[in-house]
Amino acid sequence: MITIKTLQQRSALFQAIRDFFIKNGYLEADTPIRNPALAPEAHIEPEPAGGWFLQTSPEICMKRLLAAGATKIFQICRCFRRNERGSRHLPEFTMLEWYRAGIDYTGLMSECEDLIKHAAKAIGTGETIRVSGNAVLLNSTWERLTLEKAFQKFAPVTLHEALKRGEFDETLVTHVEPRLGIKKPAFLYDYPASLGSLARLKHGEPDIAERFELYIGGIEVANGFSELTDVTEQRQRFEKEREAIKNFGKKPGPMPEKFLEELGRMAESAGIALGIDRLAMILFEASAIDDVVTFTPEEL
Repeated sequence: MITIKTLQQRSALFQAIRDFFIKNGYLEADTPIRNPALAPEAHIEPEPAGGWFLQTSPEICMKRLLAAGATKIFQICRCFRRNERGSRHLPEFTMLEWYRAGIDYTGLMSECEDLIKHAAKAIGTGETIRVSGNAVLLNSTWERLTLEKAFQKFAPVTLHEALKRGEFDETLVTHVEPRLGIKKPAFLYDYPASLGSLARLKHGEPDIAERFELYIGGIEVANGFSELTDVTEQRQRFEKEREAIKNFGKKPGPMPEKFLEELGRMAESAGIALGIDRLAMILFEASAIDDVVTFTPEEL
């Protein structure tokens, strides 16, 4: 069970996050946790709930708010993913998501950096934190590294070779991720279109998706992108994910039709998901995610 000191730190972190967004003109959103249809993702298994599903992310509901005219929204909420448990994973966890119209993924990287620096200062974290034995300097200009260059720098094979061999995930986790954000936080950006998720493709470079991930001390903290607003392309990507789910021997859930119906009305924007429990683990210099949540599943 969490200590009172850590509970106080966690509360201060939540307040600092809300303070940052309110001061920057964001509205706090509150969307349903239980939904009839989620965005299909082959490597994420949702938790069924009475014929519907507990959200793996508030993404599709928040994007529907953007389509309805919202321009700057954030949400702190509970999310659920089956069969995720480890020193950095929980089947029920706290997610921060925010979306902003009128910017792309590069602008969102800057805002993410500003948010975490603000939160760290507000809770009294020093300029340097220790993550997995590494001294990480927060008060600096954070690194930005393309995925292709990261593979060239750290992996035994190129990005193209890893994808061709079907070894991308293994190579990323084994050779690249542990070396990211070691001296200062790092944004890994420009993913292959095949790994674009819900990100739009880069203008003039259709093989690249405008997606990024943030790493601090070798730990992934956030995943964001310039949002895809092409309904036809998004439907095709969802169908591809559904086929992948079937190939894993599982039954995909229904297509999120209401989201797709409204997607075309969404303004050009960027959005990001950030794991608050994992960020707390890093800022509080804890060794495991269990140390920064009120109760683990095993304690219930």
